[in-house]
Amino acid sequence: MGRYQIVDMHCDVISKMLQNLAISFTDDESLDVSLERLQQGQVKAQCFAIYLSEHLGKPRFEHILHSIDVFQRRILNHREMRWIQCQNDWNQLEQTDQIGALLSLEGVDGLEGDLTYVDVCFQLGVRLVGFTWNYANWAADGILEPRNGGFTLKGRKLIERCDELGLIMDVSHLSEAGFWELDARTASKYIASHSNARAVCSHPRNLTDEQIKCLIARGGRIGMNFFPPFVRANAPAAIHDLLKHIEHICSLGGSKTIMLGSDFDGIDRFITNLEHSGKYENLRNALLQRYPEDLVNGFLYKNASIFLSGALPK
Repeated sequence: MGRYQIVDMHCDVISKMLQNLAISFTDDESLDVSLERLQQGQVKAQCFAIYLSEHLGKPRFEHILHSIDVFQRRILNHREMRWIQCQNDWNQLEQTDQIGALLSLEGVDGLEGDLTYVDVCFQLGVRLVGFTWNYANWAADGILEPRNGGFTLKGRKLIERCDELGLIMDVSHLSEAGFWELDARTASKYIASHSNARAVCSHPRNLTDEQIKCLIARGGRIGMNFFPPFVRANAPAAIHDLLKHIEHICSLGGSKTIMLGSDFDGIDRFITNLEHSGKYENLRNALLQRYPEDLVNGFLYKNASIFLSGALPK
């Protein structure tokens, strides 16, 4: 696979495939992340999010089940893909030529407030949980919810259940009040799977310096998001603009906290020369011009790998 492999902690392929049964994971150019493009970009592991589009209507648990079915029958059915569910799966991945596939839940709306469904999702292979999309649901407020509330009573029980099961919790899209409440209520390490630095680009979806410092101190991780409005305000974005976020997080002491969370297939605009997962070489080369090899390997692969090898269930 080459020295500089890639771990990408967020894409929305499942959502696209759920809405269009004709899409093929093998080499469909309508996908930013396809098998062909993962191989081209030397991606060693990809996290696939379950995001329930508004086109599906009111989110229901059956939509989550359909999404898991898409993941299992249309993505994992390729020999080149390997399902990652535990620490041993992750540790064995490096000994194969396969691409690891993780399953995450982006927003718990479809759980319909039933904590039993959390257990079912875990049994079916979901390993990461983001609590909200941008707005409020039964568990918590999202980052664009005007009241900026935290977790509901049932949402607090959800935190407890994630801790008990060993589900990795994800603060991307969560309100700032929710972020700080989660930090106070869990001893577990958590991540922001696809968020950037607000000091570099002032968008609500990006993290404040205080949040970044908290994630660093907790041993969490932050996945760099490739959506141009989160990278550079009011202008097209280039790879060097994304590097400004990496540099800022490094300046706060977070060189071992940075990973990638592209948001591919959930975005409709792209960083120039980083339009799909087959173009990771361009990011790799830009990083190598600025940083030592060991840091670059950390950003692209090792930081995420170290985290997952300890945070996934045994």
